Amino acid sequence: MTAFELAVQDPAGVAVASRVRPDRIELCTALSTGGVTPSAALIDAAVETEVPVHVLVRPREGGFVYDAAERAVIVADVADAVRRGASGVVVGGLARGAVDADLVRRAIDAADGREVTFHRAFDTLPDRVGGLADLVDLGVDRVLTSGGASRAVEALDELSALASQSGGRVQIMAGAGVTSENVGEIAATGVAAVHASAKRVVRDELLVSLGSGAQAGVSGYATTDEPEAQAIRDALASGAAL
Repeated sequence: MTAFELAVQDPAGVAVASRVRPDRIELCTALSTGGVTPSAALIDAAVETEVPVHVLVRPREGGFVYDAAERAVIVADVADAVRRGASGVVVGGLARGAVDADLVRRAIDAADGREVTFHRAFDTLPDRVGGLADLVDLGVDRVLTSGGASRAVEALDELSALASQSGGRVQIMAGAGVTSENVGEIAATGVAAVHASAKRVVRDELLVSLGSGAQAGVSGYATTDEPEAQAIRDALASGAAL
């Protein structure tokens, strides 16, 4: 069966994951920016669910070319996540238009035998075929990708080609816009796993502006939608996604 990774970003999402029981949790915060490293307390709460927790380690929003100070923070956060009981980490970085091999090696060392996923920095590579070969050689366990598209369902042929190229040497996990309605055709590409956030928006109101991305007025924030997360899991479990 195609594995299901549920991306969660808050305590409510952790609680949903504890009930839905996906194959693993990708834990982060600020999913609207692609996700950044979660707090220590949120990691602890997720680990307590006993669902395998893979912590996203990304020091800031924006692109994936990091300076020396940012690389040091990434490696330290990987080690901290492992100490807190994470089953894996999710990292990525680019250098000179290719995979940042030095950063990946350092992250693998800091992960101390736990699984390492290379995140959607992969989708920004000009040469994904070569990038996948590099990641196989580096020894990562998994690559999260949309096939280079905004939504995985728009790149089914590319996902199928990547799954074929991987040859079982690394897992290909499809993510971006995965829903209970399209998970079947995405899983049918032969990917090892799907990654979904199953989000819903909670309406909220800010009385004052808190920043450029949080203006005063009626607004909202995203959290995990339990029925949608359960529907994705059920679709995969029933064989509808095979």
